[in-house]
Amino acid sequence: MVSTFPNPASVDLSRVRLSIRSLQPQLVEWRRRLHQQPELGFQEKLTAELISQKLQAWGIEHQTGIAQTGIVATIKGTRLGTEKVLAIRADMDALPIQELNEVDYRSQHDGLMHACGHDGHTAIALGTAYYLQQHRQDFGGTVKIIFQPAEEGPGGAKPMIEAGVLKNPDVDAIIGLHLWNNLPLGTVGVRSGALMAAAECFNCQILGKGGHGAMPHQTIDAVLVAAQVVNALQSIVARNVNPIDAAVVTVGELHAGTKRNVIADSARMSGTVRYFNPNFKGFFKQRIEQVIAGICQSYGAKYELEYWSLYPPVINDGAIAQLVRSVAEEVIETPIGIVPECQTMGAEDMSFFLEAVPGCYFFLGSANAAKDLAYPHHHPRFDFDEIALPIGVEIFVRSVEKFLK
Repeated sequence: MVSTFPNPASVDLSRVRLSIRSLQPQLVEWRRRLHQQPELGFQEKLTAELISQKLQAWGIEHQTGIAQTGIVATIKGTRLGTEKVLAIRADMDALPIQELNEVDYRSQHDGLMHACGHDGHTAIALGTAYYLQQHRQDFGGTVKIIFQPAEEGPGGAKPMIEAGVLKNPDVDAIIGLHLWNNLPLGTVGVRSGALMAAAECFNCQILGKGGHGAMPHQTIDAVLVAAQVVNALQSIVARNVNPIDAAVVTVGELHAGTKRNVIADSARMSGTVRYFNPNFKGFFKQRIEQVIAGICQSYGAKYELEYWSLYPPVINDGAIAQLVRSVAEEVIETPIGIVPECQTMGAEDMSFFLEAVPGCYFFLGSANAAKDLAYPHHHPRFDFDEIALPIGVEIFVRSVEKFLK
């Protein structure tokens, strides 16, 4: 729930142009239709069909079937002055969560839910595409709008990049937003540098020797070894990482044993690693294995370790972040307004786009506790205040106009 920042009594939309405010009914309609038909990563067929139908009706050139279900729309401005290309990215996928909201637009797909705001991201991107197509005289250059699958996993950004979405024409910069229930409606979280963390994962199996609980000298206790490993892994951040750098090692699962008087012959654990500093790439993998190997050797146990990187950290370019910040300051007027040091250890595959070209990913406050719309992301009652939708469109449109002026 939102607690750090007070919820504004009201949100002033006077800085959102009337032509975008008038899109609110359509934005809500699109978002709610998407909310009713959530789909998992690389399965967003209904979502992609809806997007393509709208783009075709508006006369917007677009490609479908990129990285299975992804779409890229291309809108060319008619104003002279620049040949630059700005990309806007929106993710489309939902989560395997059973929705508990009792609303008329609740999920119609059992066990699936838009519990992270991606339905809103897609609606905002559609609204941006519609507006820009109608006002091509207000900007030069080209806008690419990327509708990306599978952000929640296994990741659709990288395969879309590999399919060439940043080429022909080549993208000069990219922006994207995340509706954010950790911030109240009427705020924007934007900063230069690291916004979100890298995510790395590991599975480990400790192999000992089982036996009777009354005769431990005949065994190699996998539970004892696993307990030592869990404790020792915490020392990596505590003693191997500069305190100025933020990092987290979490063991989220630990399974061992079958009976109280039987010493387990194996134990399985799995966990995640988070960090902001890209210089840590490869460090935790090496250090975690060193810790596990050392402990297992001291107890006479063996181990099997699987370690992989999911997403790198989300690192915003300073110049593009400043552009987005300046636009947000023009649009947002509340006692809180811009939150410059907003960060989270959550991860996002927008990071792959930001590794490829300069860009900025930012948070758009969407919580409204007064309407009971402040449940956290991935909660079965997650929902957001839809007044955020036209604010998102306005920020995107102004960013286009400023970057491609």
